[in-house]
Amino acid sequence: MEEYASLLWIAAIAVIFWLLIIRPAQRRQKAMQQMQSGLDVGDRVLLTSGVFATIAEITDDDLAVEVAPGVVLRVVRGAIGSKVDRSDEAEESDDEDPLPEQGDD
Repeated sequence: MEEYASLLWIAAIAVIFWLLIIRPAQRRQKAMQQMQSGLDVGDRVLLTSGVFATIAEITDDDLAVEVAPGVVLRVVRGAIGSKVDRSDEAEESDDEDPLPEQGDD
């Protein structure tokens, strides 16, 4: 009977581990893949490196993103961390302080 009790505890720990660790990670990964597959030309995105960009071209394996006027980078789909809403972008630019002016010392 003691053998079954220890096996039951091991099984319970495995189920708890699956529910708390593996299942949420699978859901996040699926949501990320759906977001990355639903991107269109002209969407504003945040790359995993922290760079904001606009999608200029989409191919099967990679994307061309414009990070500044005339500066286009090719990145893999996995480099897209999130899609940026226009309203989120406006709030971020309002929160940022302009560079301090440097006086002639």
